[in-house]
Amino acid sequence: MGGTEHLTVRREGATLVLTLDRPEARNALSLPMLVGLHDGWAEADADDTIRSIVLTGAGGAFCAGMDLKALAGDGMAGEGYRDRLEADPDLHWKAMLRHHRPRKPVIAAVEGYCVAGGTEILQGTDIRVAGESAVFGLFEVCRGLFPIGGSTVRLPRQIPRTHALEMLLTGRPYSAREAAAIGLIGHVVPDGTALDKALEIAESVNACAPLAVEAVKASVYETAEMTETDGLAAELTRGWPVFDTADAKEGARAFAEKRPPVYKRA
Repeated sequence: MGGTEHLTVRREGATLVLTLDRPEARNALSLPMLVGLHDGWAEADADDTIRSIVLTGAGGAFCAGMDLKALAGDGMAGEGYRDRLEADPDLHWKAMLRHHRPRKPVIAAVEGYCVAGGTEILQGTDIRVAGESAVFGLFEVCRGLFPIGGSTVRLPRQIPRTHALEMLLTGRPYSAREAAAIGLIGHVVPDGTALDKALEIAESVNACAPLAVEAVKASVYETAEMTETDGLAAELTRGWPVFDTADAKEGARAFAEKRPPVYKRA
């Protein structure tokens, strides 16, 4: 199991928990953190015993965005990882879920600040939970910058365009309640309980057939920009093979026998 000084990795049953762990900087993105994220996504993809991923932050914050000094490897915190970035110049985009989509469901557990690059990473997750005091926003235009982590493309596809443009063009902060109202997050919970709720959702995912879960997730994203006709055709391509799996047969037997199913990913 991997991890770096700014990214911790642990298992909770079939869930891999990735924790942004740089609380003194509100978990601003550093090169060690990005390397840890990249490796965490890769570990989840490669390990069939992992059925879901929870992404969270330490110290009461999720992520306050990019730390450009740390990303450049300026100092001891990042220098040891420069070879990883040189070997794969796309590593940071994969880490931020801009150029990579894990095949397992990713659940975000947000406390405190989730702004700039934090809100951009959030858009690469599948299910989102936030504490009541969480703060969201894309502040780049206020700083003369561009939200190049994917927000001008993804955000209008995830929430109504008028809300996406307001968030992008004003650079103002959004409360958790407002973020939920516009559809950016799905659950608002008492402060300090976002991780508990995310793990609860992960357990619900883990109880389902993993091949079916992965196929459903893949279909949702693959068909998002297709016409309805093309999307329905692609759905059949993804969906029909699931019915021939041992997991599908186990699900039917368990239902008939009125017992919990035991899925073996087959």
